[in-house]
Amino acid sequence: MLLLWVCVVATSALAAPSPGAGGLRQGAVQAWPDAPNVVLVVSDSFDGRLTFYPGSQVVKLPFINFMKAHGTSFLNAYTNSPICCPSRAAMWSGLFTHLTESWNNFKGLDPNYTTWMDVMEKHGYRTQKFGKLDYTSGHHSISNRVEAWTRDVPFLLRQEGRPMVNLISKKTKVRVMEGDWKNTDRAINWLRKEAISYTQPFVLYLGLNLPHPYPSPSSGENFGSSTFHTSLYWLKKVSYDAIKIPKWSPLSEMHPVDYYSSYTKNCTGKFTEKEIKNIRAFYYAMCAETDAMLGEIILALRQLDLLQKTIVIYTSDHGELAMEHRQFYKMSMYEASAHVPLLIMGPGIKANLQVPNVVSLVDIYPTMLDIAGIPLPQNLSGYSLLPLSSEMFRNEQKVKNLHPPWILSEFHGCNVNASTYMLRTDQWKYIAYSDGASVLPQLFDLSSDPDELTNIATKFPEVTSYLDQKLRSIINYPKVSASVQQYNKEQFIKWKQSIGQNYSNVIANLRWHQDWLKKPRKYESAIDQWLKTYSDPKKNLNKNRKIMF
Repeated sequence: MLLLWVCVVATSALAAPSPGAGGLRQGAVQAWPDAPNVVLVVSDSFDGRLTFYPGSQVVKLPFINFMKAHGTSFLNAYTNSPICCPSRAAMWSGLFTHLTESWNNFKGLDPNYTTWMDVMEKHGYRTQKFGKLDYTSGHHSISNRVEAWTRDVPFLLRQEGRPMVNLISKKTKVRVMEGDWKNTDRAINWLRKEAISYTQPFVLYLGLNLPHPYPSPSSGENFGSSTFHTSLYWLKKVSYDAIKIPKWSPLSEMHPVDYYSSYTKNCTGKFTEKEIKNIRAFYYAMCAETDAMLGEIILALRQLDLLQKTIVIYTSDHGELAMEHRQFYKMSMYEASAHVPLLIMGPGIKANLQVPNVVSLVDIYPTMLDIAGIPLPQNLSGYSLLPLSSEMFRNEQKVKNLHPPWILSEFHGCNVNASTYMLRTDQWKYIAYSDGASVLPQLFDLSSDPDELTNIATKFPEVTSYLDQKLRSIINYPKVSASVQQYNKEQFIKWKQSIGQNYSNVIANLRWHQDWLKKPRKYESAIDQWLKTYSDPKKNLNKNRKIMF
C-alpha cells in the first residue's frame, strides 16, 4: 500500500508547477494562491550522516528515505552553532551567530525579532508552530549558564552525567517520547481541522526534542541529560552488526579543547566496547522514532491531498557525537556534532537529487522567503537553496555560483573552554580557537580522513594559513572571542550579585557539585582570580570622560 501511494505522490509532485525561479527572482507582494504550502520539521541532535551512505545502513529511516527518493538531499549541510538555542537563532534569523550574539543556550534572539515566519505571515501565509522552538533568550538551567560563563576559568569539573542507556520495560511501546508525539498529533489535527480549509497557503513548523538524550537522575553520578532511552520496538530498527566503534586518541594526545570537552562531559573514564555500542544503538533507535514522527506528517499531508502542493523540509539544529571522539552530546565541530540532515521535497523540487555543495542552517530563512516569492533582505548571512534544488535550475555552472563554497559555524557555550570557529570548504575543515594564537588550530582533509582523526594543521602550513585568512575575511574572530569573554564576566558578576550571601552554597551545588564540593575554596578562588581581569566598560567610559574634561 505504501509503495502504491509513493508512486502516486511522486508522479503528482513532478507534474506540479515550480515554486518559481529560485534565488534570482524578486518575489511577489502576495504569494498566494499559486505559492505552495511549506512544512518545516526540525528535530534535535540528529547526525546528518545517517541520511546517506554508509551511515544510512545502520538504522531504518523509511520516511527520510522517501524524502531522498522524491526530493533533494544536501550531503554537506551544517549547523551554524552546534548547540540548541544559538543554532535555532541562526535558522530563524538567517544570520550568523556572531551577528545575533546568541552566545549560549541562555542568550538567543529577542522575543520580538522578525523571523522568516513573521515575514511570510505579512505576505499572506497562514502560520502555525508546534513543539520545540528554543531560539529566544532566557531558557535552560542556571547550571548551564554558569558553566558557559565560567568556561575560561582554569579548572576542570565534570558538568554532565556519565552517558548511559535505559531500555523501557514495555517491549512494544512505540510512543516513547510522549511529548514529541503529542506535538506531532497537534500538528496533524491542525492540518485536518484548519489548514485544509484555507484559501491561502500555509507554513507549518514542528519542532521535535528527539533524538536529544533524556534527563538523567538529579543526584549521583548520572546528572544532566545523558540518558539514551528507547524501547525494543525501536531497537529492532537498528542493524547492530553495522554499528561502528569509533576510534579514540589517547587522552594524552587529545587536542586540549577536546580534552576539556571530554572531561566536562564525564567521558574520560573507562568505557567497554559494549557500552559504547549500546549508546550508539540506543541513539540510532531514537533517530528511528524521530523518522516515524516525520512520517506521520507526510502521511497526513498525503491523506488530505496536500502533499502535491506542499514543500516539506526536514533538518536538525545539530548532530550527536554518540561517543565519537570520546564525547557524547554536541558542542563540537566534528562531523557527528556539526553535520545536520537537510532534505527538501515538493512541487518544483528535483527528485532523487543529492547536492554535494556545503550549505548551512542560515540558508533556511532565504529559502522560506524564496519559496513564497518574497524579496530577500540584503543583510542575510544565508542563501536560498532553491537554485540548488529547484527544477528551474539545470545549468550546474550557474548553480555553483549561487552559494559560496564555504560555511561558517561558531561555538561560544559550555563544555568548550575557547570560542570555536569552523570553516568548511569542499575538501577541508579548518577549526580556529579563541584569538587564533593561544590555542592550536585543527585542519582535517575530509576526503581522506572522514573520521577526523589526524590534525594536519602543522603538516600543511600553507593550507592552514590560507584558510585562516579566509576565515578572518568572513569574521574577525579574535575580536568576537574577546567580546564573548567580556560578556561572560559581565553576566557572571550580575548573577553573583543577584544571589548575594547565598552565592557559595548555590555555586557549589550546580551540576558540577561532585567535583566542586571536594575543594570548594580552590574553585571559588579560581573564579575570583578570573574576575580580577574584568574591566567594566561603563567605569572606563566615565574615566575617559573625566580625562577629557
